[in-house]
Amino acid sequence: MKLRIAVLPGDGIGGEVIEQATRVCEAIANKYNHQITWVKALTGASAIDAVGEPYPDQTHQICVDSDAVMFGAIGDPKYDNDPSAKIRPEQGLLKMRQKLGLYANIRPTFVFPSLMDRSPLKRERIENTDLVFVRELTSGIYFGKRGRLDNGKTAFDTCTYKKFEIQRIAKKGFELAASRKKKLCCVDKANVLESSRLWRETLQEMETDYPEISVSYEFVDAVAMRLIQWPSDYDVLITENLFGDILTDEASVISGSMGLMPSASVGDKVSLYEPIHGSYPQAAGKNIANPLATILSAAMMFEMSFNLNQEASHIREVVNQSIESGYVTEDLAETPKHKSYSTTDVGDYLVQQILT
Repeated sequence: MKLRIAVLPGDGIGGEVIEQATRVCEAIANKYNHQITWVKALTGASAIDAVGEPYPDQTHQICVDSDAVMFGAIGDPKYDNDPSAKIRPEQGLLKMRQKLGLYANIRPTFVFPSLMDRSPLKRERIENTDLVFVRELTSGIYFGKRGRLDNGKTAFDTCTYKKFEIQRIAKKGFELAASRKKKLCCVDKANVLESSRLWRETLQEMETDYPEISVSYEFVDAVAMRLIQWPSDYDVLITENLFGDILTDEASVISGSMGLMPSASVGDKVSLYEPIHGSYPQAAGKNIANPLATILSAAMMFEMSFNLNQEASHIREVVNQSIESGYVTEDLAETPKHKSYSTTDVGDYLVQQILT
């Protein structure tokens, strides 16, 4: 199969982890007789520095012309520490999601048996955890009207949802639940927010189209608590943009490291695959960043964009091998005294395991 993949390294450690992911993809392509064409493009702070825009038109066209997009990370301290900055790297991420129509973020949370004791939660709390969040990405408070009043002393942000926006992501949630344990939880704040009441009404109307799915409705504060108490009770959770942003970061620590969790942002056309972690500028250039989340995102790409399930499984198998054998970066080393490996060392190991 011929695959054309856009590569957006972004900022910080993005380029380092993306490099190892592309190496693993090339090894898989070699093993299974595929041909990959990689097309690199600018985004984030690096794009602002180069062309003054965090998501340039040229980058957008490269993404549109590709079969899938692999993305590293966005963010730079020089913008984080400047509240007056008119253009920010994160604006590029929001623009990219909106222009590419990436309305659904699929973010799994699972545990590796060999790392279970690295989680901040007790083993008995997290055993058998295997859940997926489906977060709406292109509407809600992040895209609503905002501004200042009273000479800047009053600020407002507006959360707005249209019914069709809820319906299309709910469809993704129902379909994903049907392929798993047939459990779907709608996370909202319908006791307070009108937008949440529309979410709940819409999903209730759609339930009859999916009679095999068991649907529950929970307030976001209750879910935030239960994710820590009994995360294994959940299977597929669907929610709006802001709630999903917060809850998925909360869920990510269950595994023991944000450097392990992949994600996909999907729409009706091209889909984007990225690690859940940020740009981690403190580690940039040190060759210590954990590439496994990006590599597992590549596995999601092979599965979801290309329907190459065997290739995706092969990537997950060698990632598991690297973790079980202790061939990991310093964030996953058992103690600071235990041997750890560089970003490129881990990439070398994975490539070797695939081609052996």
